[in-house]
Amino acid sequence: MGYMIIMGVFTVAGMILSGKLKSVFNKYSQYGTASGMTGKEVAEAMLSHYGITDVKVVPGKGSLTDHYNPQTKTIALSEPVYNARSISAAAVAAHECGHAVQHATAYPALTMRSSLVPVVNFSAKAQQFVMMGMFMGIGAGMVSPQLMLGILAATFGVTALFSLITLPVEFDASKRALAWLDESGVTHGAEYDGAKDALWWAAMTYVSQALMALAMFLFFALRFIGND
Repeated sequence: MGYMIIMGVFTVAGMILSGKLKSVFNKYSQYGTASGMTGKEVAEAMLSHYGITDVKVVPGKGSLTDHYNPQTKTIALSEPVYNARSISAAAVAAHECGHAVQHATAYPALTMRSSLVPVVNFSAKAQQFVMMGMFMGIGAGMVSPQLMLGILAATFGVTALFSLITLPVEFDASKRALAWLDESGVTHGAEYDGAKDALWWAAMTYVSQALMALAMFLFFALRFIGND
């Protein structure tokens, strides 16, 4: 029951934040920048400013699916960003470039997060397997509840660690993006404020995810200790 309550609370919170982010993104998508640059042009200009020549800016699909892939060194900008000349497009493009700058400068938190990806993927699969087993009664009598709680506490601990490390990575990328947007003159005045507002709400979605992961870890860790 406790697990379901935590999931319910943070699922609702995540939906609210996601809706707010979309609303803010759509709001600033209606306003252009004085520079008139597309998201692609903003990204390429920022990469050039930092002397990064081995990262490509490519078109992506969907909305709010923008990301930087450190393995392929590509910045994928979604359809509403790649060719758009809006405040939202400039903010998102610069933010993803912030990750490319982090990678190029070996930003410690990004390096640590990248090293945890294989462990997080394994933990996620283990969580699904154990949770399914507990709900369906699979393994009852063969695997002790204490062991299952221990596995869940450990795997959610990894998830929580990954989520917490993600926070400084995302906040730093936005900080770099806003500094460059202001210094370069791509956005200024109300445009800069709009970009800052959009990136702040994007960051709040990561905060919600981190809090949920931490709450799940504490829930199973306390259950594990209490049953010991």
